[in-house]
Formats: sequence, C-alpha cells, structure tokens
Amino acid sequence: MKCPRCGSEMNVDGHRKYAIQMCYNCGYIEGRDGDSTKENSNVTNFEHMKSLNFNELAVFLSNGLGVDKDKIVEWMDDMND
Repeated sequence: MKCPRCGSEMNVDGHRKYAIQMCYNCGYIEGRDGDSTKENSNVTNFEHMKSLNFNELAVFLSNGLGVDKDKIVEWMDDMND
C-alpha cells in the first residue's frame, strides 16, 4: 500500500491491538486525518529532510530517487570528507 501523503511504501505496525498501516517516512498512520498528525501537509520536502538523522535521510532519499541506499550513504559520506 502506498502512503497517501508522501507516496512511499507503508508498513504494518503489529504492536497494537489490531494491525494498522504506517508510513515511516512522513509519519502518516492509517485512519487518522492528515491534519491531526504532528507533521502537517504544508511541510516541504526540504523542511522534512532537515529534521531527519543521517540514516532516516538516506532512506528518504533512496526511496524518492529509486537509488540503492548504500550508494546514497557512500555519496553522503564522501560529501563530509
């Protein structure tokens, strides 16, 4: 299932009484109104990326660009050198 907010794959959260779909990229949770979540839909991708740590940013970029996560990590490491 694709996330209606950001379009990435949603994951099943089985740690609740009943399993629900969650998006680990943007925080969308199935059955919740988009405006009631912490992040609101007016946040740009750049603003969202500034709030991510290194690993979260690598996953976010690799999902959006369709590039292997390891290549993104290597590229980001090369930029820091």
